[in-house]
Amino acid sequence: MRSEKEMLDLILNIARKDDDVRAVVMNGSRVNPNAKKDPFQDYDIIYFVRDVEPYKRNMAFISQYGDLMILQTPEDMSSPSAAGDGHYSYLMQFMDGNRIDLSFYPLEQILRHTTDSLTIKLLDKDRLIPELPASSDRGYLPQKPTARAFDDCCNEFWWVSPYVAKGLWRDELTYAMDLLEVVRVELMKMLTWYFGIQTNFQRSAGKAGKYIKQSIEPEIWKQLESTYPDFQPENIWESLFALGNLFRQIGHHVAEHFGFQYPEQEDKNVTDYLQEIRNLPRDAKTIR
Repeated sequence: MRSEKEMLDLILNIARKDDDVRAVVMNGSRVNPNAKKDPFQDYDIIYFVRDVEPYKRNMAFISQYGDLMILQTPEDMSSPSAAGDGHYSYLMQFMDGNRIDLSFYPLEQILRHTTDSLTIKLLDKDRLIPELPASSDRGYLPQKPTARAFDDCCNEFWWVSPYVAKGLWRDELTYAMDLLEVVRVELMKMLTWYFGIQTNFQRSAGKAGKYIKQSIEPEIWKQLESTYPDFQPENIWESLFALGNLFRQIGHHVAEHFGFQYPEQEDKNVTDYLQEIRNLPRDAKTIR
């Protein structure tokens, strides 16, 4: 595997030799002082160029970076739709384990794409990039919830939970598992607020809450683990109730901390309904 120095030298040497590349920045986890370093971190690179067009679908150009394992060009894909802002990207996974996400942006977009707090300047041939503050994850810190955001989170969690139960009763396991993850989104939102309270909202929870484990109680993390089931119906049921128990616990804590009102009655109503569905015979024609 090529070292970080080898990769950065390669990225910059290609840029220096190409007169149309006028500036280079790197962002993402490799420039985050709070992110644990490992060999699998991407090189998130932006080349600011005079004209993006010659770099589109240019396999000869990207062959300079190494032996590709697999390539993705998001702007050429049907879903999701391209941003339409004139940029073009190559997501390149190499055979040696390195990965570069290389984007080309027109020069006039430099100011727009150097405001991310996780950005460092690697090359600036024309001194177009203003002095950047020290790279940090300050732009990725969790935000304190408003009362409305808290209420919406609770409502969505308890609104969607019965869909999981109905899917389980109907033996529609793929449907139930899919909706279980919708419920989980709201749990992770609440858990991120809880994490924010524990860290005074001064630490990033990371993508998909990957840093949360570092700053919450082991017993809370253990409960979170119990919300991930296999494909057995009984285990999905257990996970659904584990999700509810954990959401209730941390929801009360968040509500108390910010002076919000936790929806006790909705919680009880839905939890009782979930249990009714779980106990309902498969040949039942009505409920209650």
